[in-house]
Amino acid sequence: MTTPAAQLQELTPGTYAWVQPDGTWWINNAGVVAGDDGVLLIDTCATAARTTRFLDAVRAATGGAPIKIAVNTHQHGDHTYGNSLLPAETVIIGHERMREGLRIDPVIDGCPPFWQPVPDWGPVTRRLPDVTTSSGLTVHAGGRRVELMHPGGPAHTTGDLVAWLPAERLLYSGDLVFSGLTPLVFMGSVTGALAAIDWLAALGPTVLVPGHGPVLAGPGIERVLDEHRRYYRLVLAIAEDAMTRNLSPLEAANQADLGEFAGWADAERLVLNLHRAYADHSGGDIDLIAAFTDATAWLGGPMATSV
Repeated sequence: MTTPAAQLQELTPGTYAWVQPDGTWWINNAGVVAGDDGVLLIDTCATAARTTRFLDAVRAATGGAPIKIAVNTHQHGDHTYGNSLLPAETVIIGHERMREGLRIDPVIDGCPPFWQPVPDWGPVTRRLPDVTTSSGLTVHAGGRRVELMHPGGPAHTTGDLVAWLPAERLLYSGDLVFSGLTPLVFMGSVTGALAAIDWLAALGPTVLVPGHGPVLAGPGIERVLDEHRRYYRLVLAIAEDAMTRNLSPLEAANQADLGEFAGWADAERLVLNLHRAYADHSGGDIDLIAAFTDATAWLGGPMATSV
């Protein structure tokens, strides 16, 4: 089966989503907002090859307009490793915790063998945001107002930002939303991610670009947001029951029934999300190596990639 090629989809005049099927591990979406005086990007991609294709598509769609600003929605490499391919004059913006997370991220230097094939990042280097915020700020792409907002606490990570265009009612959610595949919150908070869904819904977007998966519009937005609510409540219920029985996150996942979510891609993220739920409950932090070791044990082998 051949994965469809990535596409730059125009959403409203001058706004775009770079959608990379199938949206699984390391295959993200990004965004483009074109103004009269240049371009604002929302995220880059994991590898040099994927980011180059993205930037080539942006230049073709915007007539080579300068990329003035890039926003990183969070620290994960599928949204940030391509930063180093941006023009030197591009100003990169991120949450202060996102910047620190990327600064100490060891995966860009060599991906561990939890995935197969192990991604080849290509000639990327660590490039951190130039401007950071602890809560949010407003930027402008020509006459377009773009509000960069933090959900108020940990959700997908501790340093998430979304890009909201109020005039267009267009939302670039980053990985606060996964469209049609398993959400991931192991570096954030399960309860925080659940609260963030209601926060996003209250904005009332008519078009939503998720961090992974197809673009959402109209009633499809609330349908997917409600799927997230049910999934996070299921994770919390599994964790609560398992902790009362002194089960480990892996034991809990082995006994869990994913029900309506069993067919979602990257289902092994249940194990990672349970590790987060346990850490939230204890007030501690997650052991990333132990969490990924358990996820691959549950899956029976490395997690699949197509990068």
